[in-house]
Amino acid sequence: MPVLTSVPSCSHQWAVTGMSNRRRWIAAVAGFAFLGCAPAQPTPTPRPNMDPVREPPRQVEVPRALPPLPTATLPASEAFRRGLMPLASTNVWSYRQAHPTFDGRGVVIGILDSGIDAGVAGLTVTSTGDRKLLDLRDFSGEGRVALERFPFTGDTVTTGATTIRGLRRVAALNAQGPFYLGTIAERPLGKLPSSDLNGDGDDRDRMPIVVTKASDGWVLFADSDGDGSLADERPVHDFLVAKETFGWTVAGRPIPLTVAANFGGTDAAPTLDLFFDTSGHGTHVSGIAAGADLYGIKGFDGVAPGAQLLGLKIANNANGGISVTGSMLLAIGYAIRFAKERAMPLVLNMSFGVGNEREGAARIDNLIDSVLAANPEVVFVTSAGNDGPGLSTMGFPGSASRVISVGATLASSFVGGTTGDVLAFFSARGGEVGKPDILAPGIAYSSVPRWNTGEEIKNGTSMASPHVAGAVSLLLSGVKQEKRSVNAGQVRQAILATGRLLPGAARIDQGSGLLDLNEADRVLRKLPAMAVLRAHIGAAPAGAGFLMKTGPARDTTMTLEIEGSLGGPVKLQSSVGWITVPATIQLTPPRTTVPVGVAASAVANPGFVAGTIAGWATDSTIGPLFRVPITIVNAVQVGDSGITIRQTLKPNGVSRLFFTADSARPFRVSIATTTKAQAQAYLHEPGGQPIRGENGIPAGMGNQAAEFDIDGRDVRPGIYEAIASALPAEPASAEIQVHRSPLLLEASRLLGDTVAIDLTNASATLVAGQIMFGLIGAERTARFSQRGGALRRLTFRVPGWARRLVVDLAIPKEQWPWFTDMGLTVFDSQGSIVVAEPMNYSLGRATAELPTVPSEREFTVVITPGFADPNPSSLWGGDLSIRLYAEAPVLSPMPGSGEFSVAPGRQAGAKLLLGALPWSLPDGFFPIGNLVVDVAGQLWGREVKLAPAPPPVMR
Repeated sequence: MPVLTSVPSCSHQWAVTGMSNRRRWIAAVAGFAFLGCAPAQPTPTPRPNMDPVREPPRQVEVPRALPPLPTATLPASEAFRRGLMPLASTNVWSYRQAHPTFDGRGVVIGILDSGIDAGVAGLTVTSTGDRKLLDLRDFSGEGRVALERFPFTGDTVTTGATTIRGLRRVAALNAQGPFYLGTIAERPLGKLPSSDLNGDGDDRDRMPIVVTKASDGWVLFADSDGDGSLADERPVHDFLVAKETFGWTVAGRPIPLTVAANFGGTDAAPTLDLFFDTSGHGTHVSGIAAGADLYGIKGFDGVAPGAQLLGLKIANNANGGISVTGSMLLAIGYAIRFAKERAMPLVLNMSFGVGNEREGAARIDNLIDSVLAANPEVVFVTSAGNDGPGLSTMGFPGSASRVISVGATLASSFVGGTTGDVLAFFSARGGEVGKPDILAPGIAYSSVPRWNTGEEIKNGTSMASPHVAGAVSLLLSGVKQEKRSVNAGQVRQAILATGRLLPGAARIDQGSGLLDLNEADRVLRKLPAMAVLRAHIGAAPAGAGFLMKTGPARDTTMTLEIEGSLGGPVKLQSSVGWITVPATIQLTPPRTTVPVGVAASAVANPGFVAGTIAGWATDSTIGPLFRVPITIVNAVQVGDSGITIRQTLKPNGVSRLFFTADSARPFRVSIATTTKAQAQAYLHEPGGQPIRGENGIPAGMGNQAAEFDIDGRDVRPGIYEAIASALPAEPASAEIQVHRSPLLLEASRLLGDTVAIDLTNASATLVAGQIMFGLIGAERTARFSQRGGALRRLTFRVPGWARRLVVDLAIPKEQWPWFTDMGLTVFDSQGSIVVAEPMNYSLGRATAELPTVPSEREFTVVITPGFADPNPSSLWGGDLSIRLYAEAPVLSPMPGSGEFSVAPGRQAGAKLLLGALPWSLPDGFFPIGNLVVDVAGQLWGREVKLAPAPPPVMR
């Protein structure tokens, strides 16, 4: 959303997650587009302006220095001049020039995201002067305010350490009450600056809120100017009722965050949720989809400036931008009802993605497909995810079959030296599913909340998805004005049939290619509803052919399944010779099965090959009816001397090496360039998950090479993918090297203080070297299970010697499809968030550096499950590991010199005594050791937990 939200599923979480790496990279490539400018776009006729409903802030004396106000990346006028809201490459600009009124008017876009800041310029009115935001509704619970009823006995009420005056202003609306009091604390809302609701530079404030009932419904009063009184404040209704917003400030400074109210409950007892965007993600996405006169600059628009928006908050931003249980489905249902009641075409945008352990099997995919089947008029657009460039990295719900899944390009206005858009390195790739569907620009200068100033440029498939959602709104706006009738299937088919392929990328990378709105409109005008077919291979509704092998493979037959009817023959075409299909078939609804021959034995070289099966109607002008990719990955086994591949890459080109790995056997990947040109280095685990830790790192010559040292503890058996990616504007000569330890490394603690070390020679030659062993920290593990979507907490003590904290969580792979998300958050004893990470896969990791302190501290790890179903009852569980690392290891003396010699296929062993531990261990923790072997100057290691008993059960 979060991750995408990011990336993100974000990933995450919002699909913009992992932005730091991408920002550094894009900045290195193009200086964030400051190397060149796109032609200025014409300025349309000025349109009415409508300020958000709020009073100006009042001057208040603040006795301490306030933080400086943030400044923009560059002036919005300059961003407009440079074309940093890219609309040309997808023909959005030319379409709008040809159809000035088809600008999204009459269409509503539901933004399922982190929230929307209603106070930013560009999200207040449409191109026709209508309100941009129709409703803001929270489904995350992040802004829930606990309300307590209190009697009105005077002008003042106290809650905790907070006293609020001016209650007569509240009683003037309703002297009889009832009156309710609540507070919202900054600290639980995440890290600064987003959690600083009033902009005073800290997160220590608790904002009091008083609620009463006016003649037209529940209202709240907030001390927005921080003077301790409500006497000069105004009532704020539910946003849907009055479109009112408010915000806190100090010293007359601009409001950093705009807030809306959602009231629920009953006439006698209200509930209150505050709607806000403490991520900035949803506000940015909204500006791309439908911004109008962004930053007050006439003509600086998003894709569909005439469209109206529904803000549907599904994310808990503080816990890493994760969606929460049932929030996706509840928000989708609300949007559909909202649009139906107003007879408005609905487009849903979800810039969110979570990594698939079993692509196409996610519960949320099934639920969304079911909702869309029952509501065929609703178009659902979602981001593909940011786990590229590895294969089979499509996140869910982008793997649902009825959605439009959007990958990303880098627009030419951001990447100097190119003649057009290029495929974004981070954009998720297909494999087990036939996705992504289409590409769109995945970077833009767009709207952000005031606290997020300086982050106007964001990138990710999160930014590509609203581009397509806006484009769909343009199409539907024309359909509505011309009184035509189309369904979501036709819209999706028209878009997929007309994409423009980018050179140098396979369909498994880019789907149908870059969106072409003019061509999509042409096909949509002549595409019969009967011509909308769905085709797949395998059990998943969006499944594709995907074979991973090591060495020779047998030829095989796959089954292509086609859903729907055409009324005439379907011509089948294969793009490669190793895939064979019948030339023509006649559909027999509801489902037709077709045998597909795959000559896997013909693919002998390491690497991967990809082909496509396409189905065509007799009228080829409506484009292909479907395309289903088939991919064969041929992995290599790394020999004793390692493996090296070298390849000259064109700009934005990719070199991939697939290789096998064994558990408990560490390995090292080095990616370098052989010229001065730089590249980017990636490593993906079996199944597509990016390596846990830093990924997408710069690779240069010599000692500037990128290296991934994979500890034996983290090695997963299966096929890894190492990738070198050239920068978009220049070629590179890349070298990928993989070396594996000749030994399997294992160690365990016996009864008492004895540590047994076992080395198994997995190579074909004698291996000799030296063993080293040291203590590096402490670990606590726990296995837990529970039923339903409640939070899971574990409190633990952290001693003063700990300098680094690592928390790992493993969820069984068979359970992962039940969730839309999983959050891993660590709080200190003051309630501040130490680290918050969304889990993009069933294996998650959160890491934090710890300051030097003289004594123990108390921390709490909180696991936040997000189920797809709103009322989950499944029994689920996981394995939790909490590791504390010291500043430096403490070596343990080895018997003798620690030297060893072991023949091929044989084992060598050693035993040592731990002796007195160098540190005190908190309750439940055991030492962590690091077993290291030196073989001919090469060091190979494995971390081991030195617990003499099985891990305790988490209570």
